[in-house]
Parts: sequence; structure tokens; C-alpha cells
Amino acid sequence: MRPVIPYVTAALLFGLGVYGVLRRRNAVLVLMAVELMLNAVNLILVTADTTVRAVLPHSGQVFALFVIVLAAAEIGVGLAIVLQLYRLRASVTVDDVPLTEPAGDRAGSTGDVAAGAAGVRAEARR
Repeated sequence: MRPVIPYVTAALLFGLGVYGVLRRRNAVLVLMAVELMLNAVNLILVTADTTVRAVLPHSGQVFALFVIVLAAAEIGVGLAIVLQLYRLRASVTVDDVPLTEPAGDRAGSTGDVAAGAAGVRAEARR
């Protein structure tokens, strides 16, 4: 088997995935583009495993299984974040996601927790 065809296909899939990550505004489509890139890596791993005789047999296929497990975990966590974003903002546009929070809106800072714990101890002593 000529390994050129799977390598070129994987390169095209990876390039399409990179284009999707860079150009899409919808978070779900960005996750789909990341999945496309991971599948391109899987294709390269399996092709390299079949064409190059490694010291460990079937090592590329084992790594591909690890990538599949990683992709499943990424989709689970990613979709949970997207659903929470939709509940909070009613939009899944990546441009609407705040990357930093204002200093006044920090409800769970360590100073607040320490002050709350001191207040609870003072109430318990009374």
C-alpha cells in the first residue's frame, strides 16, 4: 500500500480542521473542527503503524485508541461548557465569551472565604 494517499488525506483533514477552528464563531462547530483534527492524527498514527515496522507491534493503533478516548472526554467536557455558556448568555458564539471577569464580580475569592470562615467561628463562640 502506498502511504502517500492516507498522509495527504490526513493533511487535508487537519488543514480543514485548523481552518474551522480559526474561522468559526459557533462553539459547537469549533469542537467539531477539533474532532476533525484529532481524526486526522488518528489516520496518520494508523498509517504509520502499518507502513513502518516499529519495535512495538501495533503501537500506532494503541495511540489511536488513546486519542479516541481523549476525544470522547474532550467532547463531554466541551459540550458541558457550551451548554452552560448557552444557559448564561443565550448564545454559543465564541466572540461573546468573556475571557476575564471584572474585579468587582469575584464572589468566591479567598479573602471572602477567609472572612466568612472567621464570621462563622465568631458566631459559634457566642
